[in-house]
Amino acid sequence: MKKWLGSLIAVAALSLPALCVAEVAVIVHPSAGIESLTEDDIARLFLGKSKSFPGGAQAVPINQNEGSAVREKFNETVCKKNASQYKAYWSQLVFTGKGTPPKDGGDDAGVKALVAANTNMIGYVDASVVDASVKVVFKVP
Repeated sequence: MKKWLGSLIAVAALSLPALCVAEVAVIVHPSAGIESLTEDDIARLFLGKSKSFPGGAQAVPINQNEGSAVREKFNETVCKKNASQYKAYWSQLVFTGKGTPPKDGGDDAGVKALVAANTNMIGYVDASVVDASVKVVFKVP
């Protein structure tokens, strides 16, 4: 009984970070010339199916670090893949020479700093950290 209870507590503790993410904001540089993007546009960029924004400008997607609650919510909601499916998807593309996964940009602060400094980057952060240095083009509730 104690072992079962311990396992239940461990599962609950591991699930807690994902529950703490209220809203994910997909962000670009303010001067990127993009007002909004659809969920499909964003998924295509982060799954390597598109390399440019709808207007034709080059897009460089930036992920949060693997294991981040924000990344898990983004991948499951926008890319429709859990962490292992996302990793397997990119492993197959890399193995066949058909793609390179988005670089990891760190946590919320790291991704926001990269996007704020580069007009062609797109990333995602917890909506609570958004400021005037970046522009929100989509929100994941």
